[in-house]
Amino acid sequence: MKANSKKIFTNQDGVHPNLEKTVRRHLDNPFLKPVSEHTQAAFDSACAFLGASGRPLILDSCCGVGDSSRALARQFPDYCIIGVDKSESRITREREGGEPENLFLVRADLNDFFRLAHQGHWRPERHYILYPNPWPKSEHLKRRWHGAPVFRDIVALGGRLELRSNWKLYLEEFAAALALAGHEGTLTAYEAADPITPFEAKYKASGQPLWQLVAELGRAPAVCGGS
Repeated sequence: MKANSKKIFTNQDGVHPNLEKTVRRHLDNPFLKPVSEHTQAAFDSACAFLGASGRPLILDSCCGVGDSSRALARQFPDYCIIGVDKSESRITREREGGEPENLFLVRADLNDFFRLAHQGHWRPERHYILYPNPWPKSEHLKRRWHGAPVFRDIVALGGRLELRSNWKLYLEEFAAALALAGHEGTLTAYEAADPITPFEAKYKASGQPLWQLVAELGRAPAVCGGS
């Protein structure tokens, strides 16, 4: 594959000056926006699949066309893999060879899904957020997951959280946000020897460096239930 992906350009010269204030406010206050009906239905179907599987959970958030979820399902056959993306056209894109039986792909708004998963006491053993999600303009801090009101719910899910991006500052900010929540993250260069997302493949073909952030947020069995 040949690619010429644009590099990330930002008007920030470091971690956003409002990061701490924004993160602390969100950690101290639950996000009370009403949950959309389609995401509630999506969560209910995902919860039913998880409960029927009887397997520990791996959550693949922002899974795009689901390639990463399929790769994880093959890598971890004894786990239930749930991939979530907001785009119906991406999530329903067919792939040759059928779907692994331990995989469930669902379209949902993750701003709602994360809250429902938290309230439903989901405890993924692993949680992947592999879509870069940079929003590099400084005025877009609140559109980054660590600057969003649902950051507290992402952290509360626990497990081994792993993010990847071609924008190092994005992951540095996420690590700083995790520290405010009482967790330590490890940021390292990432060599995508066998890319599992279209983004990793694109950046690798463009010669752009990739970065990985990993944090252990605690482990517990995955269950479905009320808050």
